[in-house]
Amino acid sequence: MDTAKPTFTDMRPDGWVDRMPRRVRPYLKLMRLDRPIGTWLLLLPCWWSAALAADGPGDARIWHYGLLFALGAVIMRGAGCAINDIADRDFDGRVERTATRPIPSGEVGVPAAVAFTLALMLAGLGVLVQFDRFTVVVGALSVPILVAYPFMKRITDWPQAWLGLAFNWGALVGWAAVAGTLDWPAALLYAGGICWTLGYDTIYAHQDKDDDRKIGVRSSALALGRRTRPFLVAIYTLAMLCVAAAFAVAGSGPWAWPPLALAALHLAWQVATVDTDNQPNCLARFKSNRDFGLLVTVAALAAHV
Repeated sequence: MDTAKPTFTDMRPDGWVDRMPRRVRPYLKLMRLDRPIGTWLLLLPCWWSAALAADGPGDARIWHYGLLFALGAVIMRGAGCAINDIADRDFDGRVERTATRPIPSGEVGVPAAVAFTLALMLAGLGVLVQFDRFTVVVGALSVPILVAYPFMKRITDWPQAWLGLAFNWGALVGWAAVAGTLDWPAALLYAGGICWTLGYDTIYAHQDKDDDRKIGVRSSALALGRRTRPFLVAIYTLAMLCVAAAFAVAGSGPWAWPPLALAALHLAWQVATVDTDNQPNCLARFKSNRDFGLLVTVAALAAHV
């Protein structure tokens, strides 16, 4: 009888992707469609800024643009994951949590992954051009940041900061789509989102710190070590100050502040309960950031009621 202890990867339950046709399955996993949290984290800043720039929940642009942003987030998050896996294919096979990804496991070859990524980028462009010219330009400026991200862990201890630049670009795009310009609330939401990402992705990076140390990959988790909790206190506080400032500058009404207070309490809960030496704990705290983002979205919808 095989009594080997299951790895953290082995303990993930099968989902709908594993019930898809065998030929399709590796490409869906390459896009991380089996792990939707990344799509949420890319999408939510778009919703924040679009809702805050609009005239309240009755503004039809929120719902129209919100659907386009959701479709674009699925596609562009998939493209970003594929780019990351192509760049990290030699590293991923040496890390327990990532060894079963489609490229290091041999399910998808590099040429096929490159072709698939290009197809996703074209599909993302198809979504982007549904907006006006200014929004198209703002959105397109994120592509170099997205492509460069996988290489940051080779040259800096803070690749999480670069991820923040990429994942929160939607705060600029959402505002541009609704307002037709870029204003201080958009910049403040972007800054707050970057700080938020620095926090949650540092928690995420603690899952791989032992493997990363062995293979020479850099991260904020390794740089901070036991100083992670004080860092989270500081960076999450800065995130909330920036987000609150964005709401204040946008002239938000009283109904926005209760959900923002709940969002702040949620971040405090993460800091108080995270165990950086426990992989499932870190993953659960990381995934909980969808709830934080949804609370900020509710606040943005209520801002002009």
